[in-house]
Amino acid sequence: MSKKKNPDAYPWQFASVGGAVRVQIRNGEDIRHLGELDRKLWTVLSCPAGGLEFDPVTLRYIDADGDGNIRVDEVIATAQWLTRIVKDADSLLEGTDNIDFSRFNTEDPDGARLLSSARQILANLKVEKESISLAETSDNTKIFAETLFNGDGIITPASAGADEALAKLITDVAACMGSATDRSGVEGITADHIEAFYTACADYAAWKAAGTPDVFPFADKTADALAAVDALKDKVADYFMRCKLIGFDAATSDAVDVSVEKIAAIEGNLADASSQIADQPLAKPVKEALLPLKEGVNPAWKAAVDALAALCLDPKQESLSEAQWSELLAKFAPYTAWLEAKKGTEVEPLGLEAVQAVLKANQKAALLELIGKDNAEQANALSIEEVDKLVRLHRDFYRFLNNYVVLQDFYAPDLKAIFQAGRLYIDQRSTDLCIKVDGPSPEISSLSGMYILYCACHSDKLGKSFNIAAVLTAGDVDGLRPGKNAVFYDREGNDYTAKVTSIVENPLSLRQAFWAPYKKAARWISDKVDKNAAAKNDKSMGDLTAAADKATDGKPAEAGAAVKPGFDVGKIAGISIAVAAVSGVLLGLVAVLKSLTWWQWVILIAAVMLLISLPSVFIAWRKLRRRDLGPVLNANGWAMNAASLVSIKFGKTLTSLAQYPKLTEVDPEARKKAIRKRFWWCFAGVVVVACLVLWLLNVLAPLGDCLRSPLPKYRPAEPVEEVVIPADEISVIPITEEDSPAE
Repeated sequence: MSKKKNPDAYPWQFASVGGAVRVQIRNGEDIRHLGELDRKLWTVLSCPAGGLEFDPVTLRYIDADGDGNIRVDEVIATAQWLTRIVKDADSLLEGTDNIDFSRFNTEDPDGARLLSSARQILANLKVEKESISLAETSDNTKIFAETLFNGDGIITPASAGADEALAKLITDVAACMGSATDRSGVEGITADHIEAFYTACADYAAWKAAGTPDVFPFADKTADALAAVDALKDKVADYFMRCKLIGFDAATSDAVDVSVEKIAAIEGNLADASSQIADQPLAKPVKEALLPLKEGVNPAWKAAVDALAALCLDPKQESLSEAQWSELLAKFAPYTAWLEAKKGTEVEPLGLEAVQAVLKANQKAALLELIGKDNAEQANALSIEEVDKLVRLHRDFYRFLNNYVVLQDFYAPDLKAIFQAGRLYIDQRSTDLCIKVDGPSPEISSLSGMYILYCACHSDKLGKSFNIAAVLTAGDVDGLRPGKNAVFYDREGNDYTAKVTSIVENPLSLRQAFWAPYKKAARWISDKVDKNAAAKNDKSMGDLTAAADKATDGKPAEAGAAVKPGFDVGKIAGISIAVAAVSGVLLGLVAVLKSLTWWQWVILIAAVMLLISLPSVFIAWRKLRRRDLGPVLNANGWAMNAASLVSIKFGKTLTSLAQYPKLTEVDPEARKKAIRKRFWWCFAGVVVVACLVLWLLNVLAPLGDCLRSPLPKYRPAEPVEEVVIPADEISVIPITEEDSPAE
């Protein structure tokens, strides 16, 4: 039972596009009813939201969930929203970036809201007219330049109005805690910045208050004193350990003392070898373990020791014991603990007095109130941005549908699809079917039946690199190979260096397929000749080298050399029979060919060539009929739902070959000489071939006639008359033992 058609279904119109039946987008009503179109009838089910020759902002608006892929549901939702806002959906087919206010559907709440926002944009820009264009909606900086609050939750010094103190506070917060860019393009602060700023101020003030006098053992010089101690801490510990080793065993004194050998090994000016001298002990280790402070200090460390003595020790003190050193370190314990507890470093550049003044004024609530006023404008600001979405979709959505639902732009002679990245020039041809891809994918692309060049493109001037899949649909492929350089131009005219990285081979034309067997045979013969020539050259060089070695060394040939096989009568007989049989067939064929007229020769040659090339042409014809762009797009993230065939005729429009004019006015004498030269060469070739054919026919024909002539019939021999010899005429000759045959 056949399925009845639903009378309430929308009357879609279909057409054959690219070898597949596709729905047609004819008017605004078709766009309005996209949600009713069976998903099995969509050409594309998903496409990437980037890497296309299309406005990226428009693609982001369509990609509502922001996952980087545009699916059918998002396209339907965009179509429904757009046809609801615009009063006349047919205007979407115009593709203009200017919308008259009369086209807003004010009966819809969103349409009325967007019309109000559009008027607000023009008011902010101080423009008076009854339409809005992309030039007015695309620059948020200009739109919000004169506004104090724009709904992004960011306030700037201008948001404080006439309150200069509050404006300065906003500037200080941004300087200490960082900033965010407001819709107006000015740097400002958010509520998080404000909260973090006041927390840092409170922490810094509390930390400063914890720094009582007992924390500073050397008053205002405590920080410098700690720095002097830290500079010598490791060297002092090293010195006292060396002294302990001498006290443990006096024999170690030479090992732990200054290394005379290392000092002696220093070449040149010792003043320039301070780093090597600094590696030596702080002073000469002694059993008493007293660090001298005046005399006997390593010159590389003398300044640091003097600074330590001036800041931390009694000026009259001559030496320092390990106990005194430990006592000095202990004095810094409260100070180091206080430093480790430091908080609020972000506001430290303001200074303690400024931080205390901020805490005392406590204008945190005033700042947060400004944030609240800005957030209150969020809906209006988003509505202003939504006007930009409306204008861009009004311009681009119909074109997007022609590349998503129908794929019509690809087959239009004067348009390019959004996946066509530019044009590649290589090997005296150009191709417009170039698609940006992540990299070679021969496993998928080979299913397309297309000849594909994967190329890596790079531009030093632009600092860009990407990969393309360039599809060739015409011309020869003899000169194409991985590693070949080319030039790629994007849709904006920028040039890139392109290098072929891999090739997916498939037939390009029936002409190429016709000559392919002969080219393969020629390559095979050429390879064989090259290999044989190389083998003979290697053998000749080997024989020459062996002869030279033998002549030089005077040694005889090896005893184990191979011995030539003896004469084999059976093998020669078999070869003779085979040669005779083949010769008979060939001579019979020669006799047949000799009887052919010239037009029969032409037919025979054409039949042989057709027999050789027909399988290759048939296979190519089948592949060319099934060339499909879908697998190539699938490799680039598209989910193709229908075939996108590239016929032979259509393929010729995608690849352009070099066309040269006839050079009739360029050196005519040279041209005449070239024509005469080609003529005589062709004439000589024809004569040689004709002579060879005639010689074969005249020389071998008699032999063929002999082989084809019947053999004489067998006749029995005539009877021989019997002769009787008398017995007395027969003599017997005795045979001696010497005459008997040897066994």
